[in-house]
Amino acid sequence: MDTAKNRGLAKKIGVAGVLALSTLGLAGCEAEPPSALSNLLDMGWPDPVTPEGAGLYNFWVWVWLAAWIIGIIMWGIFLYGIFAWGGKRRQKQGAGEFPKQLQYNVPLELGLTIVPIIIVMVLFFFTVQAQTKVTALDKEPEVTVDVTGFQWNWKFGYAQVGADLSPTGSDYDGADLERQKLADESKYDDDDVHNANPIHGHSMSDKSYLNYNKIETVGTTEEVPVLVLPTDTPIEFRLASGDVSHAFWVPEFLFKRDVYSHPEANQQERRFQIEEISKEGAFVGRCAEMCGTYHSMMNFEIRAVSPDRFRDYMRFREQNPNAANSEALASIGEEPFATSTRPFNSDRTGTRDGDNAVQNV
Repeated sequence: MDTAKNRGLAKKIGVAGVLALSTLGLAGCEAEPPSALSNLLDMGWPDPVTPEGAGLYNFWVWVWLAAWIIGIIMWGIFLYGIFAWGGKRRQKQGAGEFPKQLQYNVPLELGLTIVPIIIVMVLFFFTVQAQTKVTALDKEPEVTVDVTGFQWNWKFGYAQVGADLSPTGSDYDGADLERQKLADESKYDDDDVHNANPIHGHSMSDKSYLNYNKIETVGTTEEVPVLVLPTDTPIEFRLASGDVSHAFWVPEFLFKRDVYSHPEANQQERRFQIEEISKEGAFVGRCAEMCGTYHSMMNFEIRAVSPDRFRDYMRFREQNPNAANSEALASIGEEPFATSTRPFNSDRTGTRDGDNAVQNV
């Protein structure tokens, strides 16, 4: 009889494990969860604006659903043990002080070992699947952007633009060869310089790893930089830092990327790609790596516009090389300055008392 009871309990544990694993089978799945479920389980995540972000969002919600189901099953077993095998209840039943001990129930112990291992393996599989989608470099980008972080702002340059988005109707190569040549020449010090080339044979002022473009937007203490990008277009970002480590983070992308100096020497793949930005709008960007005094104000904005308006924007920037980025934005009917970074004040002056919020917002 005891053997039959033990087997019955083992079967119940097995059924619970199957239910948990069935739920985990949904984790990381591309199916979009119901909106009510998402609102309950997304824990405040922003709504994604890229397919990569959508994949991470779905993975996050389904994993939380799996975690809750597993937790409810385990809490149920825990509470059942408390009330079914409690000392007072057993005393009323005239039973002994301790319930039947199951430490030598081989099927049960195997189940309690194997099921968690399988759960971890399933979670690992879908985690790698989601990560692989985010890091894949197979999007065939139509726009390539160079992103340079520096204390404490950002520089954005258009390296390449496909013919469909180029104002000339042919592929646009935005490399500034003259400035790039100067950067390449900074790689080595002259032999007569004191302590020449001290960093693995390279100069301390080496900027040869940075990319320079003819059309660039540079943030200043007075102006938050706005990076204009087209919707419905595959885009590649190439990241590098001009000094310390930074991080490129757009919350609606649902992932961030570290920004290093000498990225290849630091074993970093500086490129990442998105399949598209799915809707127009202004999306705040931030540095997510503590990088010094004004790290908290190292903001930028991505302004997603239609491909036609992006083409008009690029035409204005090419025809008016000395015009400010705000003028180019205004020329296509966009707000000329960042709209998503408030209440943070980009002006570094007068903020040493810690009051970094814009007044009268």
